[in-house]
Amino acid sequence: MTFRIAVAVREDMMDALELAIDGGSGGATLEIRSGTQPADADTTATGTLLATLTLNDPGGVQATGVITIDVSPAITATAVATATATWARLKDSAGATVLDGSVGTSGTDFIIDSTSITSGQTVALVAVSTLTLPAA
Repeated sequence: MTFRIAVAVREDMMDALELAIDGGSGGATLEIRSGTQPADADTTATGTLLATLTLNDPGGVQATGVITIDVSPAITATAVATATATWARLKDSAGATVLDGSVGTSGTDFIIDSTSITSGQTVALVAVSTLTLPAA
């Protein structure tokens, strides 16, 4: 069987996720990391922290069950370590984890300009997949 969520409930759920992303007094942060992504976002982060990007504030816009993360103007940060980027953790501005996702140069949750990160280089967030929750 397939669950079908009422539109009003879907909107409330996505509004809550948008509020979590935009929680706190500033922009959310995106930690770019190496290694294996943890089994869930409640597990301690693994791998090496390569760069921390601060998103625009507000960072997400929700409409009809879809959250789009704002990446314009461009979001960049300076790398603090050297490794291959494989996953990222999105946190609100107070440091609370919201979600984890894959990182790559295409076809992943978080699109960056290069996954080959060298300490001191600029890391750019190019795009973010939309977060979608369908209704009926």
